[in-house]
Amino acid sequence: MRPPERAETGLSGRQTLTAPLIYGCAGTALSDRERGFFRDSAPLGFILFARNCDAPAQIRAMVDDLRATRQGNPVLILIDQEGGAVARLTPPQFRAAPPAKIFGDLARRDRAAAVEAAHLNARLFASELHPLGINVDCLPLLDVPAPGGHDIIGDRAFSTDPGLVADLGRAAAEGLLSGGVLPVAKHIPGHGRASADSHLALPVVDAPADDLSRTDFAPFHQLRDLPLAMTGHVVYSSIDPDRPATTSAIIIERVIRDAIGFDGLLMSDDISMEALDGSVGARARAALDAGCDGVLHCNGDMDEMTAIADNAGAISSTAEHRAQAAFAKITEPGLFDPVDGRERLDQLLGRA
Repeated sequence: MRPPERAETGLSGRQTLTAPLIYGCAGTALSDRERGFFRDSAPLGFILFARNCDAPAQIRAMVDDLRATRQGNPVLILIDQEGGAVARLTPPQFRAAPPAKIFGDLARRDRAAAVEAAHLNARLFASELHPLGINVDCLPLLDVPAPGGHDIIGDRAFSTDPGLVADLGRAAAEGLLSGGVLPVAKHIPGHGRASADSHLALPVVDAPADDLSRTDFAPFHQLRDLPLAMTGHVVYSSIDPDRPATTSAIIIERVIRDAIGFDGLLMSDDISMEALDGSVGARARAALDAGCDGVLHCNGDMDEMTAIADNAGAISSTAEHRAQAAFAKITEPGLFDPVDGRERLDQLLGRA
């Protein structure tokens, strides 16, 4: 595959190259080494984890510090705030949100109520994240669980019905966008059949391509207009038996870009996960060469980040265009009362 042309300027037009990388960091404040590295390496974004989040004022200060390293260039600030077990912001400082399955369960009784609730739940997420300076929430999860699939997805999925997953995923995405936060379609093209936890091992899915297209890929096709998506570290043996989606040009070009029709910014899942082999630098290069627009590295290990920076180069002109399109979708939130929102959500979920 021919390497993409490299952009000559940063996303703001300044003479600062942007790297196609999204980094984690170690603690609740930047070290001098991190601050200097981020300034010099110019990543596209950062991702926060529970280890980075103590209190609202501290989180906001840290986000401001991260932004300052980008010297006025636009930057993505990500977090995984799904609800249920996957929540980086937790009580008592933040709301305990339900897992996605709750909305799928509600849909069996009242589909319209479930769509409203999924939208409202995401709008509440945005009302917490936007004041902190966080502009990306890594949801909706559009994976469709299947019998034999590993429980790493479990109740993080809306439903086993692809059409319902798409409807509730759309509602959640629109809830985030209305609150000034970008959604991320994950784990494209589908992690629901995976028989292993990709944090620990490489899952292989042997289902026929036609079955995958009808079920696993379908919600992503329905939400192909979202600005951001995250790959799954999963091998689909009927399409590319040799490489997981993250490093497979076949999967990215034929499935994600062509069959699904996604043309937004495609980022890898965390390349420090055990599903991938080789050095982290080689993993980053393989993901970018396969067609990922950006690479996500989450653990905050400075030596690994340095190795990745040495291998990544600057963002491609195509990826920069996609990033600009994503930034353009960030708007100021409209009027919203979180107290009323929580009361209405509780009512819809039968908790009032």
